[in-house]
Amino acid sequence: MTTLTETTTQVYRIYIKATPEAIWDAITKPEWTKRYGYTGLADYDLRPGGAYQVRPTPQFKAEAEAQGYPCPDVIIDGEVIEADPPHKLVTTFRMLMDPEMADEGFTRITHEIRRAPDGGSCSLTVTHELAGAPKLAAMTRGDLEAEGAGGGHAWTLSDLKSLLETGSPLAG
Repeated sequence: MTTLTETTTQVYRIYIKATPEAIWDAITKPEWTKRYGYTGLADYDLRPGGAYQVRPTPQFKAEAEAQGYPCPDVIIDGEVIEADPPHKLVTTFRMLMDPEMADEGFTRITHEIRRAPDGGSCSLTVTHELAGAPKLAAMTRGDLEAEGAGGGHAWTLSDLKSLLETGSPLAG
């Protein structure tokens, strides 16, 4: 049994040998988001108040259902709060795959991209504000990995870094 603890804010920072534009595209374009992490197809309306949705790929949906987890047509939804390409993206975030996580409501996630002084790399900082969402916080920390929920933000960001730097995700 996993015990859930309350974490109100999680911050992850990685350094990637890529341009801000390449990192931005990898975060916001479905042709990129389907290639790393949980392979969802992200769709952003990059205006304040615009919709944010992630749909499962057919492979993801089939694998989830084969493991006994019904998979909705939209697995994450939210709203764009701020978009400053290619530097900052702030959205709300609600996980819809698990009814308990969906009931926790919307959280807030911020992606900040900054060019490093060397000019050849960038930092990507992801800040996820998770007050009132202990189950989602556990999943995004990677605490539920043994239960099949994956490695959370750290794993997704590692996979993104590998894809941008080598052309292949960690599992590829």
